[in-house]
Amino acid sequence: MATNEHGVDALLPGRLGMVVRLVSQPGARLALLDAVNRYADNLEQEPGTEAFVVSLDPEDQDVAWLVEWFTSSEAFEDHRKADAFADLMKELPNLLSQPPAILRMDPLRMFIQKDLVDGAF
Repeated sequence: MATNEHGVDALLPGRLGMVVRLVSQPGARLALLDAVNRYADNLEQEPGTEAFVVSLDPEDQDVAWLVEWFTSSEAFEDHRKADAFADLMKELPNLLSQPPAILRMDPLRMFIQKDLVDGAF
């Protein structure tokens, strides 16, 4: 990983990641986001979860996207065993209109602008 005047640039060999599409029950996206954010508030309990990004779909008010990656397959298993993840999994069936769509990926490289890292956004 390199930090310079432009930001953070990191190669990510061996990481395991995913993009998850969550489709809420009609009109329940805010409740879904509340549940996801409660989970995210506990990510310090998952040191192997390196990134967790929540995004809104600009074309569908019932869709949220998650991008997440883990340092290793062991870290991914720790994520799946975490209490906060178990709590989220209990909430999701009542909030989703269909099962999550999961696209596995192997993250390769990440760049984050300096202003974001410095909290100047």
